[in-house]
Amino acid sequence: MVFKKLLGSLGVGGPTVDTVLEGDPVQPGGTLHGRLHLVGGKADFDIEQITLELVARVEVEHDDGEAEGTVTFERITVGGGFRLAEDERRTIPFAVTVPWETPVTELHGQSLGVVLGLRTELAVAGGKDKGDLDQLTVRPLPAQEAVLEAFGQLGFGFKSADLEYGHIGGTGQQLPFYQEVELTPAPQYAHVMREIEVTFLANPGGMEVVLEADKPGGLFASGHDAVNRFTVSHQSVEQHDWNAEVDGWVRQLAAGHGAHAPHDYGHGEHHHGDSHHRSGPGMGTVIAAGAAGLAVGVVGGMVAAEVVDEVGDFFEGDDEEGEEG
Repeated sequence: MVFKKLLGSLGVGGPTVDTVLEGDPVQPGGTLHGRLHLVGGKADFDIEQITLELVARVEVEHDDGEAEGTVTFERITVGGGFRLAEDERRTIPFAVTVPWETPVTELHGQSLGVVLGLRTELAVAGGKDKGDLDQLTVRPLPAQEAVLEAFGQLGFGFKSADLEYGHIGGTGQQLPFYQEVELTPAPQYAHVMREIEVTFLANPGGMEVVLEADKPGGLFASGHDAVNRFTVSHQSVEQHDWNAEVDGWVRQLAAGHGAHAPHDYGHGEHHHGDSHHRSGPGMGTVIAAGAAGLAVGVVGGMVAAEVVDEVGDFFEGDDEEGEEG
């Protein structure tokens, strides 16, 4: 998908840029390939710098509730320092590495409802504007896919996925936000948890898997969240018994061996407790788990249309006021 936008700050007659992504969807820590197609304006322009920004629509919780904003989580300079002549056409290839913690937007080719974008900023002598904005698709790493598949094989169901602003304490998190994949419990665990949230924090050497279980309260006690963290390697993913591994993780949480949030395991600016946020109908809630695992699909045409609308709003009405970073 290509989005073209006239550089508004330069007025009519300014240069334009198309950003075309190439190849398969990128993975966290992988290389994003593409080309920038520049078209000169009605005069010569000095192109000082061309920058690519990775942006995400992120939920921010505060005292009055929650809001959504656009967060820039990576900026890469890919060109500049040349003159673009009147009506000149020029193509600039690029290859940029995305952060290891980049959220996953799809599983088995089906959208998880998380929206990321690649924005192209063109800085010229006398003006700067954010021109092109493309939707960015990120597929999971083998270890991430294996963990989610194991949850599906164990009977857990996909509920939603979103991005939360804040930091998970006690982890090596690098980005200013993290992804939560919310799952409904397998029947054998339904009596000890209402849902479980999975967060992946990948790095070159492996991946932290943070699990948070929303546990119901008893007759004289309110519910609470139990959190635990596990480390896995990128190596030998196919030879590993992930069903047994993940089931062991869940058993630890069910038995109460995880920390109780937020006292022992704070999430920084995003706290969990009895008022724990649950995503209402939105982008993430249109995905349902397949019977044979988390092979996901869209639930209903009307709900799917809501996803298209929200994605369209993000790319067409990009809200700069909500931007962080």
